[in-house]
Amino acid sequence: MSLLLYYITDRSAFPGDESARRVRLLQKITEAARAQIDFIQLREKDLSTRELESLAREAVSILTQLRTESRELRTKLLINSRTDVALATRADGVHLRSDDISTRQIRNIWNEAACGESVKGAPVIGLSCHTSQEVKQAKDDGADFAVFGPVFEKKGASPAGLENLRNACAAGFPVLALGGITLDNAEACLEAGAAGIAAIRLFQENNISEIVHKLYRR
Repeated sequence: MSLLLYYITDRSAFPGDESARRVRLLQKITEAARAQIDFIQLREKDLSTRELESLAREAVSILTQLRTESRELRTKLLINSRTDVALATRADGVHLRSDDISTRQIRNIWNEAACGESVKGAPVIGLSCHTSQEVKQAKDDGADFAVFGPVFEKKGASPAGLENLRNACAAGFPVLALGGITLDNAEACLEAGAAGIAAIRLFQENNISEIVHKLYRR
């Protein structure tokens, strides 16, 4: 069975000042790509547009270099909810909130941009979903996959649970489980029908290669 893995960044969790956290985040992005994580979402919502664009350019540069070293590298970089930054930095796509502009609008914007589809292909679009209806809508709107959660936990939010995840996965559309995912409960998510796992801490706080190896063994 194929397994989609999605690392969501959070540089604020790293120790040190802003410069140190930025360096550590870029190291983690490199580590994730080398471990064949499928998608990395750059989710640094506190940054200004200029700061986010600068960080995204560095991340894109890292992935571009790694692709020259290995044709098997499959990691795609998505920018959280900022199509303008994704286009400006030539990232691979965007991740949208459930209340964001539509997937169709994103594809139109991308296609019409000078550095859009004619240059680098169609964007990868992921969408955050919290109900099975939102997952169905994501599918109908032409998103590439949905990230459903929180399945187990999230500060300030009630967990959806495995049964709601199972219902969301019944749409016949790639759904990645998010929220309190660990090595111990990942298998239950996959058994519920999830196409993969999305996480911050699971990847960011551990050796990613080891985590990927253990997930695939399950």
